[in-house]
Amino acid sequence: MDTLTQERLEREFKVTKKALDEIKIKIEKDHEHHKAALKFLDTAERYYKDAIYFRKKDDKASAFGALNYAFGWLDAGKYIGLFE
Repeated sequence: MDTLTQERLEREFKVTKKALDEIKIKIEKDHEHHKAALKFLDTAERYYKDAIYFRKKDDKASAFGALNYAFGWLDAGKYIGLFE
């Protein structure tokens, strides 16, 4: 049974896209951890793009997984103080 509906997947896309659009780096550019913040953000954006690729291939499970990784990187960055 396929419990991952298209509606749920689209909801996850919307939540993740909103988080990516609204995220703000909290670390000053001259701080030693600024590069880490950029890396976290870049990784999240790449996973989001992967999710789009998988959605186009009609691979809902992989798209959902990539979205979870993307959101996880943003959440982890926020938790350790890289993002507002």
